[in-house]
Amino acid sequence: MKKTILIFLVLFLAITSSEAQIGVDATKTYLVTKKDGKPFFWMGDTGWELFHRLTREEAVHYLNTRKKQQFNVIMAVALAESNGIRQPNLYGDVPFKNLETLEWDITPGNNPKNAEEYDYWDNVDFVIQEAAKRKLYIGLLPTWGDKVAYNWGEGPMIFNNNPDAAYTYAKKLAERYKNQWNIIWILGGDRAATYEREGRKHDDRPVWRAMAKAIEDTYGKDVFITYHPGWPETSAYLQEEDWLDMNAHQSGHGSRTAEPWEIIANDLKKMPKRPSMDLEPCYEDHPVNVWDGKWTRAERGYFDDYDVRARIYRGVFAGGAGAVYGHHQIWQFLDTTRNAPIWIGDTIIGWRRALTAKAVNHIHHLKDLMLSRPDFNRVEDNSLVVSDRGSDYRDIIIATRNQKATYAMIYLPQPKPVQVDLGKLKQGVKKISWFNPITGKYNRVKGKYDTGTQTFTPPNQQQKDWVLVIDVK
Repeated sequence: MKKTILIFLVLFLAITSSEAQIGVDATKTYLVTKKDGKPFFWMGDTGWELFHRLTREEAVHYLNTRKKQQFNVIMAVALAESNGIRQPNLYGDVPFKNLETLEWDITPGNNPKNAEEYDYWDNVDFVIQEAAKRKLYIGLLPTWGDKVAYNWGEGPMIFNNNPDAAYTYAKKLAERYKNQWNIIWILGGDRAATYEREGRKHDDRPVWRAMAKAIEDTYGKDVFITYHPGWPETSAYLQEEDWLDMNAHQSGHGSRTAEPWEIIANDLKKMPKRPSMDLEPCYEDHPVNVWDGKWTRAERGYFDDYDVRARIYRGVFAGGAGAVYGHHQIWQFLDTTRNAPIWIGDTIIGWRRALTAKAVNHIHHLKDLMLSRPDFNRVEDNSLVVSDRGSDYRDIIIATRNQKATYAMIYLPQPKPVQVDLGKLKQGVKKISWFNPITGKYNRVKGKYDTGTQTFTPPNQQQKDWVLVIDVK
């Protein structure tokens, strides 16, 4: 009897794991949950150092907060960027016993009250399981890119030019979590797969292919895998890789002029077709282009809540499969009593205070907005806008509608009147509303609208950005 129950439990866990994973819809443009085929809007937070820099209690506090703020994906790294292999976690543990053999530092038992039992990987298990209790996915990066790429970073480059080691490590990691329903696999880690360094060309794709193969050998070919790049976008060097399920790019923190909506629109035209999204837009409170040593608050300043919304909304309206938020002092879980700040400019907020920064309380409204319409099969259609659409990141308007043309949404980064051709949508009476990206509330536009070109003016000129929402009754 006990054997029968055990077999049933194993089968149940395997089925649950398979059904709960995310996948790609039939049109290859957006994401779905495999269990029911419903649209899945990736609303992520970059908690890169989550496994490395927090206690169990702190991790639970962070997860509880992000759950309340309606995130559904927490992106974190097993082998973290900030000296994540040599510097122990807060329990005094490191991932490997030996960096030559890459033998995992695993001890019998997992009692957190017993330091001899509780190891680095037990702590990773705990955080992933706590996320699952809160119905949060973990976007799991097996390693940050500095462990692979001959590029900047602390490293060490334990997988550089070593696909066999990469396969062995990723296989062990995948087997450990194959029955954990809330894992989304993300390779990369802020590094391109091909690049030039000091006059030499480097190609790390064999290493990333080995990791992808290890994951597929464990889960099956239909497991969802994406890649978190630096620059350029993944379609520049991974477009032909059959393991890659979603293209991605990082618009990042080096410039205010980034236009990720252009990259996403171009990605969606490429074959084989895949969804696309910005996996790392500008972080709230990140100093703009801080790396050259010339940063000042007066000259460059910080990305603020408006910058975050203006970039993310337009990326999604261009066809992005989801959105990722980040706060510069959250990803590193900044606590100056433990670790020195990384590129903070001149302001120390600390990760606990940063949990409730401005944009973090705004951005989930985008997920609510996109999921509020039953038809998720959207296209960018800027022909809806008859008036001047703007010229660059400061004012360019992006419009989206569903394929059936029964609804449309137009993001305005400036509170100026916009002329819209209602004839581009399905015939019928149009319900017009202004959606407030800060509050998530709608302001109904009075009047009866059907077709023709109409002018609409945002209800509050003091607020910069608005979304015009049009529904055909």
